[in-house]
Amino acid sequence: MLKIGLTGGIGSGKSEVARRLSDKGAMVIDADKIAREVVEPGTPGLARVVATFGEEVLRPDGSLDREKLGSVVFADSEKLAALNGIVHPLVGERVAQLQREAADDTIMVYDVPLLVENNLAPMYDVVIVVDTPDDLRIRRLAEHRGMPEADARARIAAQASREERLAAADIVIPNDGSLSELDTRVEEVWHDLLRRAARG
Repeated sequence: MLKIGLTGGIGSGKSEVARRLSDKGAMVIDADKIAREVVEPGTPGLARVVATFGEEVLRPDGSLDREKLGSVVFADSEKLAALNGIVHPLVGERVAQLQREAADDTIMVYDVPLLVENNLAPMYDVVIVVDTPDDLRIRRLAEHRGMPEADARARIAAQASREERLAAADIVIPNDGSLSELDTRVEEVWHDLLRRAARG
C-alpha cells in the first residue's frame, strides 16, 4: 500500500485534485469528511464538542453549527487546539479502520488540510501539495463559497504559509491555471505514483 498525504491551503483546489485521483483508482480518505462524521448527532465526538464549547454551537435540530464553531475557534488558537484535541483522535481511529480494510496494492490518498500544521508528513510515503497563490485562493473563496475577503484572509493566516507547505512536499501540483492544465499535471502525478507503488 502506498500512502499519500495530499494537502493544500483553503481555496487551493485540493478537492479537485482528490476527485481526479479518485477517478483514476486511488482510494481517497477525506479527513474533513471523516471529521464531520465523528461529530454527527448522537456521536461521542459531538457530546465532547458541546461539553467544551457549549450548546450555542448546536443548530436547533441538534446538529453542529460548523460556521458558528468556526467563528469561535479560528479567532482563538487555544480553542482551535481544544477542538483539534477532540476531533483528531477520532478521525485517526476511523482512518486506521479504513486502512485495515483496504487491499495491499491500494494507492491510498489521505486528503489532509492541516498536514503541515500538525507535522504529519512522516506518516506518509509521499506528500503532494496543491499550490496556489494566496490572492487567487482569496478570489476563489469569494466566488465559490461567498466568503468575505477578511474571512478568507483570516482562514489563510491561520494555516501554514505557502513556503512551509512547499518545504514539506515531495510532489507539487500547481493549480493556478485552467482545469485542463490541472488534468495534465494530475495525470503525470498518477503515473509517478503507479511507478512508486510498483517498486513497493
